[in-house]
Amino acid sequence: MHLARFPRRRYTAGPTPLDRMPHLEQRLAADLGRPVPELWIKRDDLLGLTAGGNKTRKLEFLVADALAQGADTLITVGAVQSNHCRLTASAAVREGMACRLVLEERVPGSFHADASGNHLLFGLLGVERAHVVPAGTDLHAAMEALTADLDAQGRRAYLIPGGGSNALGALGYVACAEELMDQSFDQGVAFDHLVVASGSGGTHAGLVAGLHGVNANLQITGISVRAERGAQEAKIHGLAQEVATLAGVAAPVPQAAVAVEDGYVGPGYSLPTDAMVAAVRLFARTEGILLDPVYTGKAAAGLLDLVRQGRFAAGERVVFVHTGGAAALYAYRDVVASQVPTA
Repeated sequence: MHLARFPRRRYTAGPTPLDRMPHLEQRLAADLGRPVPELWIKRDDLLGLTAGGNKTRKLEFLVADALAQGADTLITVGAVQSNHCRLTASAAVREGMACRLVLEERVPGSFHADASGNHLLFGLLGVERAHVVPAGTDLHAAMEALTADLDAQGRRAYLIPGGGSNALGALGYVACAEELMDQSFDQGVAFDHLVVASGSGGTHAGLVAGLHGVNANLQITGISVRAERGAQEAKIHGLAQEVATLAGVAAPVPQAAVAVEDGYVGPGYSLPTDAMVAAVRLFARTEGILLDPVYTGKAAAGLLDLVRQGRFAAGERVVFVHTGGAAALYAYRDVVASQVPTA
């Protein structure tokens, strides 16, 4: 792979931590009455830009391309509590650019102009304009519509797809795959499985392509947060092959490298589940790690259930890629909060 030939901005000083979660292991072993696999976490919630998260890695390549094209404004799309939109706005601030958003109301009635969480941060970060559209809108056309007055002003926009999930953005997770393998070697830890949230697809596909490219022989399971298994696997495989080709990986990405579990979505994208709430609370109370209610909470619920099912053997090592998003917790306070006893 030849990533050095791609322009890249750097928003994180070094690699994100790779840590074991011993207290979570102990809790699960006690609950199950049997040994559990080693559970590790790759802390991509600690990436640079405002409040961190996986989209930072993608934006390093996408914003570099925007600057190379002379753009002065970033335009992107996401749900009404989009982590990607928050980080795109943050990257725009870092680069002295403007930012405009298209917010898709994937759940009717979920947009509130005075919402907390990421929506609060859109305003603090100085987003120039946000256009709210209903689910099913042609999002690329909606982004194009926001460029009309920019063109009239002689400005130049750069359009970023939802989640930054095109082949160029997914290079960020090819780079992450290389980083993970370097850390694995340095720490003397060989992993058997990797679990990650699977949404717009760039993170999952980039990891598939990157780990395939370095012959890691590491089984990846994506926990879908929206789509059904067949559609998501087809999307991930197609994007993984596209990014592998871009990165210079000669061998085709095998279909078997892509696995998706879709049993943790619940009633729909961003809609809470009891398993998500339990996972958010368990990670917080055993490891002091905050998950988000839309992506990492449901992905962690999947991880925990797979452990309970015995899908990973005792003695195996499983790494969970934490893709961030804790800022969204504050918009779900009524769902995830629990009362602290007071005297």
